[in-house]
Amino acid sequence: MSFFNKLKDRLFKSSSKLDAGLGDIVAQATPEAETTAPTHAPAQAPATPITPAPAPPEPSVHSSLTPPVTSARPMPEAVPEPPKPGLMGRIFGARPGSAEPRRTLDDAMLESLEELLIQSDMGVETALRVSANLAEGRMGTKLSVNEIKHILASEIARIMAPVARPLPIYPKRPQVVLVVGVNGSGKTTTIGKLASQFRAAGKKVVIAAGDTFRAAAVEQLQIWGQRAGVPVLTAPEGSDPASLAFDAMSRAEADGADLLLIDTAGRLQNRQDLMEELAKIVRVIRKKDPEAPHNTILVLDATTGQNALGQVETFRALADVTGLIMTKLDGTARGGVLVALADRFGLPIHAIGIGEQIDDLAPFDPDDFARALVGTGPAA
Repeated sequence: MSFFNKLKDRLFKSSSKLDAGLGDIVAQATPEAETTAPTHAPAQAPATPITPAPAPPEPSVHSSLTPPVTSARPMPEAVPEPPKPGLMGRIFGARPGSAEPRRTLDDAMLESLEELLIQSDMGVETALRVSANLAEGRMGTKLSVNEIKHILASEIARIMAPVARPLPIYPKRPQVVLVVGVNGSGKTTTIGKLASQFRAAGKKVVIAAGDTFRAAAVEQLQIWGQRAGVPVLTAPEGSDPASLAFDAMSRAEADGADLLLIDTAGRLQNRQDLMEELAKIVRVIRKKDPEAPHNTILVLDATTGQNALGQVETFRALADVTGLIMTKLDGTARGGVLVALADRFGLPIHAIGIGEQIDDLAPFDPDDFARALVGTGPAA
């Protein structure tokens, strides 16, 4: 399965929070007059043919799929169980195989769209911006689900295109990559995947297990190191992580390594003592090489939603974050937070993760992400 198909399949796999509100949005936001035939009939139906009553607004070009009016009683719909629709399809109620409904873009429809984007954790400012761009020049126009999805995907991709950049590789050896983030964000797994992928690309990689306070993190890195054929430098439990980072730089330099990936202990951004410890690691690293760390990657857990914005602000202030990797997009319906991060901070997004396998971490592609987010297909 291609990464795009995995992303599309998994992005809303656990989207119960979003799904819970979709039924209400459809019921409240979809005007029956614009999507179905009238459900009431005249008091007495004439026995002889007469000129048919006006059809619903915007007759469909697929009118052959709509039964002709032969009596006052509306024809019951007989449709097969529809497949799981995409994000926008669930808003506007399009049914595969039927005439595609169209709805006039008005203030009520725009408000429903804004609310949905906010629910997906795109954030108020970004949701309003995306909605306004979608509406520009289209107010009063009848749009189909498919058209709205493609317009929305285009707007999201436009926001995210400037930040889609791979991790830069410099001629400096070793290139020091410091990986930071809060507890449980997926740092250790991400480091293991990066090491494996860079090793497969022909780079000589060394890992430093800087989370010296959690034995499980060290063991996990050692497992990844064995898989990738990459050495993992450790220190006794409870050792000073700054000292380990300094020693790891010397070892990587002596080994002629291209990359040194330094893991750090997970820390909450509201714990000042832990954040000061991270700042100490950076200071010690710079004693060895004033230009290091050459990359500081903040790993974010997509399930934290809008909390990711606060994490970026705090870690940027202490560790000079140069890029982002977002994990666990397969476990949340809130993938929209990535759009908010791109819109607000403009930091490079190097990769996204959607699972535990080695190929479940891939370079960030804004077009693929936007299409998966709204439920459209891959590019032709």
